[in-house]
Amino acid sequence: MIIAYTLVSVVLVSLISFAGVLTLAVKKEFLYRILKLLVAVAAGALLGDALIHIIPEALQELENRMLTSLLILGGIILFYILEMFVRWHHCHIPAEDHVYKPVVPMNLIGDGAHNFIDGMLLAASYGVSIPIGIATTTAVLLHEIPQEIGDFGILISGGLSVKKALIFNFLSGVTAIIGAVVVLAVGSYSETFNLIVLSVAGGGFIYIAGTDLIPELHAGKCNKRRSVANLVAIIAGIFVMALLALME
Repeated sequence: MIIAYTLVSVVLVSLISFAGVLTLAVKKEFLYRILKLLVAVAAGALLGDALIHIIPEALQELENRMLTSLLILGGIILFYILEMFVRWHHCHIPAEDHVYKPVVPMNLIGDGAHNFIDGMLLAASYGVSIPIGIATTTAVLLHEIPQEIGDFGILISGGLSVKKALIFNFLSGVTAIIGAVVVLAVGSYSETFNLIVLSVAGGGFIYIAGTDLIPELHAGKCNKRRSVANLVAIIAGIFVMALLALME
């Protein structure tokens, strides 16, 4: 059952890589507004999943608060290191005056590493409990949609054709399956391993939301109506995670 849930989730994450085609079907101004809201929802979902599902579960199951806290902080540091050495930071919302640099290889490497860790996280979350896995899958999917749209734009601006951009973006998404298989293989022998991965991921979610997503919401021209809409979207993301917790 855990294997089936995990595989379905990582396949969905991989397929989200095709979301980039939306950039070809809608007007740039409309896409910009939608992406802002999607990023806001994703920020709320990641924070909600980390603080409502992942961290409370890890604190309860590991029974060592100091260790759990260190693992969460370790997750924040790990994601900071990844952002230093790999192109981890994704530009979800292209500004009108933004010109992408030719960073196609680094983008693919960063996205592949990102999806690999997403796969590990999904497998570990299902290894702890099905409800935690479903909540985490929801949060990851909400984050992946604007991210993959941004990545697709980078690949196109970097000189790839639409077909090649879709293929390479999908291949980088497939690494989520590899990450899931690794954790399924190791986690089947140790539930503690799943909890360790989950704790580290909780810190990673907080880092992504705080340093990647929310700053993008502040970028651009100040607009009170848009700011309020973003706030509502963040709360909506948190509400989704709270609702999933109530349904457990």
